Amino acid sequence: MLFETAVKNVLLAAPLLFSWGVFVTPLSIHISNRYRIVDVPGERKIHSVITPRGAGIVLWLGFLLWTLFGLYEVQGIRGMATGCTIVFLTGYWDDMKTLNPVFRFFAHIAAAGIFLVPLSLPPAHLVLFLLWITGMTNAYNLIDGANGLCLLMFITASLCASFFGNASLFFPAASMAAGVLYWNFPDAKTFLGDGGTTLLGYLYSSFLVLTLTPSLSDFTLPELPFLLLLAGGVPVLDTLFAIMRRLWREKSPFLPDRGHIHHRLLDLGLPAVYAVLTLTVFQALIVGFGIYLLNYHVS
Repeated sequence: MLFETAVKNVLLAAPLLFSWGVFVTPLSIHISNRYRIVDVPGERKIHSVITPRGAGIVLWLGFLLWTLFGLYEVQGIRGMATGCTIVFLTGYWDDMKTLNPVFRFFAHIAAAGIFLVPLSLPPAHLVLFLLWITGMTNAYNLIDGANGLCLLMFITASLCASFFGNASLFFPAASMAAGVLYWNFPDAKTFLGDGGTTLLGYLYSSFLVLTLTPSLSDFTLPELPFLLLLAGGVPVLDTLFAIMRRLWREKSPFLPDRGHIHHRLLDLGLPAVYAVLTLTVFQALIVGFGIYLLNYHVS
């Protein structure tokens, strides 16, 4: 009962989840090393040593425990927990054995649908949010190209979004990610893996949908995609440019390359730490502006 009360209180849940991230991540490192779930240096990668990945399991289990003891009364949380499990397990499987990107894409659509359908949204909003959550899930995976970058994108966006509402969701989630960040930045002792990066994108976008749902009547359908684009921040913009760049070159949008914004900053000679911090500042500015506009429409 004491633990249940604690995780329902944002001021207590945040340090508990931060501690979970700090102290459970070493166990995920041990498991990854034991089963050779590791990231080997390659052409598009900036790390020079074999590094365990799969720290996303810490985020996934932490969220499920938080859901079980502290969030079970929140509308839509059961669908979100089921969806995040699909997203994480698909990514974790991909970490161990490369999956067909089309299969991953449809798994992410299914995960978004499981969360959205019970919310009884208007059809047009349902389609919009389905595409946005699926896009965000993949965008956070694509932005993960430097130590700490994906986690800092999530932490920054969540802190900004907490000013729009549902701080009891955004702030503890950001705290848990900050606990894992200790092991990932500036020197990475572990990576999130696809399971962790896609999970972060799914959670942030789903939290924002829950926050937006009561105020949908305050937005016209044409303006909502633009506001979501801003609220998505750097990962969404980077993904859109990546898709356009690959299509322009007549290549598959699923084909990886070294044209992401963090790669370009590194190629310009900016040290990795400063490239990550620079993008974090841009994330705060873009998402902050998007959240300001969202607040403006509902005030």
